Amino acid sequence: MPTALKASTRLFILIVFPVSGVGSLALAQQSLMPTTAAFRQQFTKRLVAAAIERTSHRVRYDSDYVRIPYPNGDVPADTGVCTDEIIRSYRALGVDLQKELHEDMLRNFSAYPNQTRWRLRHPDSNIDHRRVPNLMLFFQRKGETLPITNRAADYAPGDLVTWDLGRGVPHIGIVVDQKARWSDRYMVVHNIGAGPNMEDVLFHWRITGHYRYFGPDSAQ
Repeated sequence: MPTALKASTRLFILIVFPVSGVGSLALAQQSLMPTTAAFRQQFTKRLVAAAIERTSHRVRYDSDYVRIPYPNGDVPADTGVCTDEIIRSYRALGVDLQKELHEDMLRNFSAYPNQTRWRLRHPDSNIDHRRVPNLMLFFQRKGETLPITNRAADYAPGDLVTWDLGRGVPHIGIVVDQKARWSDRYMVVHNIGAGPNMEDVLFHWRITGHYRYFGPDSAQ
């Protein structure tokens, strides 16, 4: 092959290859975005369905400390508190909040309120995930923290909301896709003492947290 042709061929390859690489990267990024959006949309749909399904269960409110297995441990199915409805809803999707929170707390114990609020010196997988302040910090660290507003339109199905019931008593619930006819607000599934119920209570108490969490695989 003539020398000029060889040089010309090498030049062509050097010019085309980088352009091809940039194009491939752009295509990969474009293909990833719809996948993430589709994953989150499907996850939210399933989470909301799981939360609504919880309202068909009879649960006696019981905040006693109970030793449970790890991972995938749970208190007796006919007992529980507000956090257990969140835990059970996520577990229906294969997300074990007991495990996820415990593992994060093992690595970052001082970040959680266990030491200051409950005087604990180490994580406790029996109870840590069942405490609202711990879940709040976990969702801040591993999920998305959203603005707290007084506009119902800012709260979407699948959102996790925490409240102060008064005198520092925390509460948590999950927004679902059913609206109250009299207010046109999305309702909330929660357990405040009468078992899991779906009610129009979004603004009944002072909101202290607003989050979204799509599980440990939400980066996909």
